Amino acid sequence: MNRLKNLGPGLLYAGAAIGVSHLVQSTRAGAMFGFTLIWAILLAHLIKYPFFEFGSRYVAATGKSILHGYQKLGKWALILFGLLTLSTMFTIEAAILAVTSGLAENLFELGVSVLEWSAIILMFCTALLLTGRFSLLDNLIKIIILILSITTIAAFATSVTGAFNQTNYFGAFSWSDSANVFFLIALMGWMPAPLDISVWQSVWTVANNRKTKKKANLKETLFDFKIGFFGTLTLAIMFLSLGAFVLSNQGVELSTSAVGFSKQLISVYTNSLGSWSFYIISIAALTTMFSTAITCLDAFPRVLRPTFKMLFTKYDNKRFNKKIYTSILIATSAGSFLVIMFFMKNMEDMVDLATTLSFLTTPILAWLNYQVIFKTDLQEEYLPSTKMKKLAQVGLVFLTGFALFYVYYRFLS
Repeated sequence: MNRLKNLGPGLLYAGAAIGVSHLVQSTRAGAMFGFTLIWAILLAHLIKYPFFEFGSRYVAATGKSILHGYQKLGKWALILFGLLTLSTMFTIEAAILAVTSGLAENLFELGVSVLEWSAIILMFCTALLLTGRFSLLDNLIKIIILILSITTIAAFATSVTGAFNQTNYFGAFSWSDSANVFFLIALMGWMPAPLDISVWQSVWTVANNRKTKKKANLKETLFDFKIGFFGTLTLAIMFLSLGAFVLSNQGVELSTSAVGFSKQLISVYTNSLGSWSFYIISIAALTTMFSTAITCLDAFPRVLRPTFKMLFTKYDNKRFNKKIYTSILIATSAGSFLVIMFFMKNMEDMVDLATTLSFLTTPILAWLNYQVIFKTDLQEEYLPSTKMKKLAQVGLVFLTGFALFYVYYRFLS
């Protein structure tokens, strides 16, 4: 019972993860290739697992976020993390906004463009964060994740019963086809989520400990993390299955526009459950993407604020803390809006750009997390098992090798 009471950061993790990677990328994978790429989803979860867990493990051991572990490695680690975050945060938020805007227009049909919807959503999220912050997120996410999970499970169960007439569950994937390879990179880039979230969750856990006035122990912290992690894995497989059972079976050509794809996504549910479910599913999908948008919008200033505080200690005061959160929040909103305004040709390109950039930064973040756990003298009881350490080492080799493969394939071949 105590473990259930401590749930919060794990659900915030799920709220940030179950967005573009699930509603868009997993569904696209199923629609284009059936179950052919299910191995990619499973592999991405397996090789990234240790590095996500390390963030939660460090909080349980020290009561501080993993950013303090970066500080112990040296200022260079904080600077590197800050640069990586700044290099990806605008495209991450822009990709999320593009999908959220498409779902909003599909539901309300107001004739409003993706750019205009993005502005509306950003202003609304910014206003909410400046007034509610963590408590608002904590309460909002639990409701949204529950609604989406129930409706997705129902749609999945219905689509399975109607899929027995299919004769081919696997589509052709070719390593010699650059478009296929680039999609695979994009799929794994945000599967289950950008590795930045390992840092975010450690910060959320510290905030949750402060809120509950109790430091969660290692078992409680890891239990909370695993609820979010394995919950997102289950839903990723369900979204891929829905794409395979419904869209692939119908031979649907996926739209590259945000609104067009949103209509196809909602049709996956309405074809499985019936037209009566349109508004329930549309609201659930929109609120899920909205939760991802507001969670990520909050996360960037929430992690950059302590990063800057550690780098510039002379400015560490209450007034500075409030100003820097607000400043980074506004900068993130403005930068994301400008990315959509000037660089978005269509939703597909925007999503693939953001997920690919995240994939290329993943080996560096994974290496930083590994260094924190094994190079900062944590007490032995908080160290991962030997098997987990070996899995992390294999993951580092794989992630680095795959990133180099992409660079070679994209620019040198």
